Amino acid sequence: MTGIKPAQYISLNGRTPQTIDGAVVEEALACISVNGQELATFMCSPHSLDQLALGFLYNEGLIQGMDDVHHLRVSKGRTCVDVWLRDAGFERPKRTIVTAGCGGGVTFDDLSQKHEPLHSDLTATPAKLSELMRQLHLGAEMYQEARGIHTAVLATNEQVLLQVEDIGRHNCLDKLMGAALQQNVATKDKILLSSGRISSEMLNKARRFGTPIICSRTSPTSLSVALAETWNITIVAYLRQDRMRIYTHPERILGD
Repeated sequence: MTGIKPAQYISLNGRTPQTIDGAVVEEALACISVNGQELATFMCSPHSLDQLALGFLYNEGLIQGMDDVHHLRVSKGRTCVDVWLRDAGFERPKRTIVTAGCGGGVTFDDLSQKHEPLHSDLTATPAKLSELMRQLHLGAEMYQEARGIHTAVLATNEQVLLQVEDIGRHNCLDKLMGAALQQNVATKDKILLSSGRISSEMLNKARRFGTPIICSRTSPTSLSVALAETWNITIVAYLRQDRMRIYTHPERILGD
């Protein structure tokens, strides 16, 4: 399986030590260059790098869709993605922010800027969200094989539309957007689910998706809660089986 490497380990569980032939997730450096300029370097899972590049460019507001992309090439060694835009005048953003993402993510967006709140009539019942989180867990193939990897899902109330995996939770949302762009799947008014913590850069990506509901198996941060309140996004955290915590705009889940 791409993204998985074999690994042998000794298992201790109160009995005689056992040697196990198992697996670990692959981690590598990959850079994205735009019009010949190096833009960013990621610690990531070295698969679906085309989706990672496209989603990152979209989520950062550097492209608005596939029509902005003239050509994309992933190097043979899966260490670099070269993207050529139709706009030859592209300039690398001057401000880089190191985020709280796994492995140290980057963003060029200034969260102090004002953005319009999302307007959406989307609702979801607690039971539906619990079922979607169960599907996220079951569909995480690399996690089932080796653990140690995040996954993210784009879904409707009824079904999972797209699912991706990466060692970085922020990378997952970029890959998810990249997959949506490639497959022409609309992200607006959908539900976003992640196995990782919802921090400010994750919430900002959800805003770019246009998803009014974002769910996680773990916690949000104070800044993500504040941004979600302002941007009219519902945060559902610690979503596990029939338990959850709704931090913002609970009316989408509980009704008026």
